[in-house]
Amino acid sequence: MLKPFFFLLFYLATVVSFAQQKQWVEYTGVSGPGKGKHIVFVSGDEEYRSEEALPMLAQILSRKYGFNCTVLFSIDPKTGAIDAMNRSNIPGLQKLETADLMVIFTRFRELPDEQMKYIDNYLKAGKPVIGIRTATHAFNYRENPKSPYAKYDFRSTVKGWKNGFGRKVLGETWVAHHGHHGVEGTRALIDGIQQNAKNPILNGVKDIWCKTDVYTVTKLPEGAEVLLYGQCTSGMTPEAPINLDKSIMPVAWAMTYEMEPGKKGKVLTSTIGASIDLVNEDLRRFFVNACFWGAGLKDKIPAKADVSYITEYKPTMFSTDLFTQGTFPSKYELK
Repeated sequence: MLKPFFFLLFYLATVVSFAQQKQWVEYTGVSGPGKGKHIVFVSGDEEYRSEEALPMLAQILSRKYGFNCTVLFSIDPKTGAIDAMNRSNIPGLQKLETADLMVIFTRFRELPDEQMKYIDNYLKAGKPVIGIRTATHAFNYRENPKSPYAKYDFRSTVKGWKNGFGRKVLGETWVAHHGHHGVEGTRALIDGIQQNAKNPILNGVKDIWCKTDVYTVTKLPEGAEVLLYGQCTSGMTPEAPINLDKSIMPVAWAMTYEMEPGKKGKVLTSTIGASIDLVNEDLRRFFVNACFWGAGLKDKIPAKADVSYITEYKPTMFSTDLFTQGTFPSKYELK
C-alpha cells in the first residue's frame, strides 16, 4: 500500500529538482569598461559546441571587462539539461529585451513563435549582432512552414528574405565547405593583405589558426568590410602548409543590416569560432574586441585584451557524435 506514496514522493522530488535547475547562466560584471552593458549569448548547434564556447567568452567579458552576460542554451524541456540536438527550445530569449548586443551561434533551429518573437523584435530595433560559424544557417523551418518567422529559414524564398537570416542580417547563408571538412583547417590572413588591418577589432590579433575549415562565401553585400580572410591548410595542425590550390575566402566581416526602414544595425559575422577553435588566443581576442565594438565601445577596445580563461577550458572536438549529455547550465556558473 505504501508503494504509490513513495512513487508520488519520487515524482515530486524530480519535479522540484527540475524546477530548481536554471535554464540559462548569468554573469554580473563588477567593474570595467563594459559595466552597465548587457550581452546575450545564444547557443544551440549540434556540431561545433557553442554550448562550450559561449560561456567561456562570457566569463572573460564579465570578469575581466565588467559586462553583464547571459548565456542561453538549447534545453531538453523534460530534464532541463543542455541538449544541443533539441532544435526547438531556447529558454530565456526574453533577456534580449534588455540586451545591448546579441551574440548568436545556432544551427538549424526552429523555435516556437513565443520564443522567436524576441529575436525578431531585437532585430527590428536595429540592435547589434555578432554571428558565429553556423549562424549563417541559424534557422530551418521544416515543421511549421507557415510560421511568421519561417522567412528566417536559410533557404527562404520569401521576397526580401531570400536565404533568410543569414543573408538578410549576417551577409551570407550556408553555401558549402570550401575547405575539406575535418581534414583541413583555417589560417587567417591578418597583416598585409587587406586594407582594414588597422581596424581596432584587430587590436592585438596577430596569429589565428583553427581546426574548422573555411566556408564558401559567394558575394558579400555592398559596404561589407572584410576583417579576416582565410586560407585552407593541408592538415589539422598550426604547422600545416597552405593549400595553394584553393582560393582565399572572407572568414570575418562587419556590415550593417536593416529590418525596419531607418533602423540600421551593425553586425559582425565570423565563419570560424567553434569551441575547439577558441583555444587560439588571438581568436578569443578577436571576439572580445568584436563585443566591445558591438556594444558601442569601439574606442575602449584594449590594445591587447587579456583573454586568459576564467575557469578551466577543455573544449570538445567538433562532431555531432561528441555532444556531452547530462550537462546543466549550472555547470558554467562561477562560484
